[in-house]
Amino acid sequence: MKLFYTLEALADLQRLKEFLEEKSPKAAMAAAAEIITVLDRLRDFPFIGTPVKRAPNPDMIRDLIIGDYLARYIVLSDSIHILRIWHHRENLRN
Repeated sequence: MKLFYTLEALADLQRLKEFLEEKSPKAAMAAAAEIITVLDRLRDFPFIGTPVKRAPNPDMIRDLIIGDYLARYIVLSDSIHILRIWHHRENLRN
């Protein structure tokens, strides 16, 4: 399956990286690498995330916990789109 990141997800990754870089550039790189590595696994296991029950189609829209982060994505017939990525303490859920 093909994996795509929305502009919002890319902005989320950049925001999280910049926030962590203030405290530790090494930690920022490690967190970003972990998130990307885990999300790449969705190509082989697209349904490992938890269905978002309040979504119009919970089988397609899922949340995946990656350490302290949460990624929301949608599974289509031939692709996966990463919609948003946020720290579990952030209030970005839409």
